[in-house]
Amino acid sequence: MSDSRPRRPVAAHESLRDQVAEALRTALLTGDLRPGVVYSAPALAAEYGVSATPVREAMLDLAREGLVETVRNKGFRVTEATERDLDDFTEVRALIEVPTVGRIAREAGPERLEGLRPVAEETVAAARAGDLAAFLEADHRFHLGLLALAGNPRLVDTVADLRRRSRLHGLGGFGGTRVLVESAREHGELLDLMLAGDGPAAEACTRRHLARVRSLWAARRHRERPRP
Repeated sequence: MSDSRPRRPVAAHESLRDQVAEALRTALLTGDLRPGVVYSAPALAAEYGVSATPVREAMLDLAREGLVETVRNKGFRVTEATERDLDDFTEVRALIEVPTVGRIAREAGPERLEGLRPVAEETVAAARAGDLAAFLEADHRFHLGLLALAGNPRLVDTVADLRRRSRLHGLGGFGGTRVLVESAREHGELLDLMLAGDGPAAEACTRRHLARVRSLWAARRHRERPRP
């Protein structure tokens, strides 16, 4: 079974596999690819304007991330994290990100922190425009760019993997612009606290930010629960 809804074509270049994988991740978030549905590589390839090979390779990457699972002789089924998975991902992210943000607030110079201001502003602009794909891309760059200031690439890779695994399928269908704007504005608030050198307040802001995302997951699950 394949969703007939058209998706944005992918332009060919030397990193086609990675580009297709990122396009598929975005489709998961916007709800263009739905949990429980099986998608074939040839059908997706036709929609993205590429051959089936990079789509299969990209789907295998997503399978290793736990976002899809292979279905023999049919294609790939979109999976969805359980409530326990989401709790675990959020807990691990908090254990890593909260103290790291506090340390960066104490140690990073203002120029390095201000360098992230344009990205924070991008998230707000994208949220106000209701452009989910642009919001998610800017949000990704902001959070990983901030953590990169700690100087530990393994830490950044770990959080990037947790973010991929805990991404909310179909986020575009829930919450609307208001929720995105509230989340985006916290990026600027966090930068202001870190520029002031207030590590404890920056850590508290990070906890609230992660809790906001987790509450969004919970609210969406509640809304989607079948009524008796």
